[in-house]
Amino acid sequence: MPDRVLVPELGRPRADEALSYALETFPDAEITLLTVVTPLDAPLSEGGVLERGDERTAQARSRANELLESVADSAAADRVRFEVIEGRPGSVVPRYAADEGIDHVVMVGSGAGIDGFLRRFLGRGIAATVVERTTRPVTVLE
Repeated sequence: MPDRVLVPELGRPRADEALSYALETFPDAEITLLTVVTPLDAPLSEGGVLERGDERTAQARSRANELLESVADSAAADRVRFEVIEGRPGSVVPRYAADEGIDHVVMVGSGAGIDGFLRRFLGRGIAATVVERTTRPVTVLE
């Protein structure tokens, strides 16, 4: 069983599913919720909406705080921490996992709907890129 699990939060709905899955599946692991803010020069930002960097970082922190609050009353609350990093998720997540000694990554895939379609149409999904680039096991929730 892994000691350190990474849950990338990329501005998509369903990040709470990945966090819940990680908490339930790895009950003794430390969970890091990593919010990645895609730079404005990237082809598609995390929510598909391009705002100023400061505002986007504040929104990312707000999303992460909401997820943390969802587990605040549970026994698992002391196992979850979060960080916000700017960069391209396909590069940031594998590098963070390697640099921070992460044992396992849990994330949501591109999904169905328009968001998933656009991500697949414009290029490979972030989850596929993370799976390809990381040396750690990755669980992708579809």
